[in-house]
Amino acid sequence: MGAAPKSPLLCWKWPWDAFSNPKNPNACGNLAVPWLFKSLQNLGSLAQNILFNPAAVATNGEPFMELRRKPARVSMDRPLTREEQGEAEQRALASALASGKEATVVEFYSPKCRLCNSLLDLVLELEARNSDWVSFVLADAENERWLPELLHYDIKYVPCFVLLDKHGRALAKTGVPSSRMHVIAGLSHLLQLKQPPNHKSMDSTLMREFTSES
Repeated sequence: MGAAPKSPLLCWKWPWDAFSNPKNPNACGNLAVPWLFKSLQNLGSLAQNILFNPAAVATNGEPFMELRRKPARVSMDRPLTREEQGEAEQRALASALASGKEATVVEFYSPKCRLCNSLLDLVLELEARNSDWVSFVLADAENERWLPELLHYDIKYVPCFVLLDKHGRALAKTGVPSSRMHVIAGLSHLLQLKQPPNHKSMDSTLMREFTSES
């Protein structure tokens, strides 16, 4: 028997995918589903609202990724409920798409996922280094508010990073995670797809730093 096929680093979405043979197996799932879900259609109105009312994103002026570093709060008295957390994450996505940046990366994660949590510092570092052209947005895969998007992108594993262009079209996503190093390599390749020519890719020092615990 031959060796089991390796998990791909990236899963692709192309404009002609809709015309491909639906019976062909795809380990990465289906990315070519039409935009039928109401919550995704609502992103347009959310983005418009945020353009004229930046205060609609209740992150207290912080990068949204920081909400995962410490408990998010709507007041000094209590943490966000799951409903409020999901709404805040979806508003962050709408804000990212309205920013006009070249790309947006949506990270589907689970609060219970140790690998997801171990990647937080790396994602924060990547966001800081590339904030002029790409936004990072979190999506809790266990929150029912993200169910339409989970179906749309056929998310069957976490962590999973989905790359969107400036128009919100999905281009690719990271493959099934087999190790921490595998996810980091996939994320690096994902960013290179839309990275401006004057930007360096994830340098070897950063790669070594965040893969040393793999």
